Amino acid sequence: MIAEISVSELEQLIAAGAKVIDVRESDEFAAGHVPTAISIPLSTVQNRVDEFRYEGTVYVICQSGGRSMRACQYLADFDIDNLVNIAGGTSGWIASSNAVVTGV
Repeated sequence: MIAEISVSELEQLIAAGAKVIDVRESDEFAAGHVPTAISIPLSTVQNRVDEFRYEGTVYVICQSGGRSMRACQYLADFDIDNLVNIAGGTSGWIASSNAVVTGV
């Protein structure tokens, strides 16, 4: 079972330095993303599994929560169990009037 948190929970975690990986495509990421997020498009996850290995929790985000959940489920097969999906995704983040960074 993949853990999941809300956008409002993510706000506090980012302030504390949480690792966030955005699995949207590069153009979507450049158009606006959560501050500090790292871009690893879903289409490249299978080649970048080791980048999800981390001592602490890794928070995975996409546009609404579907692609990030797929990424978490895929990575779970590689014994990466410190992943948390962000329900509501970047669209929820923006709808909550949180800061957004543009560019890569």
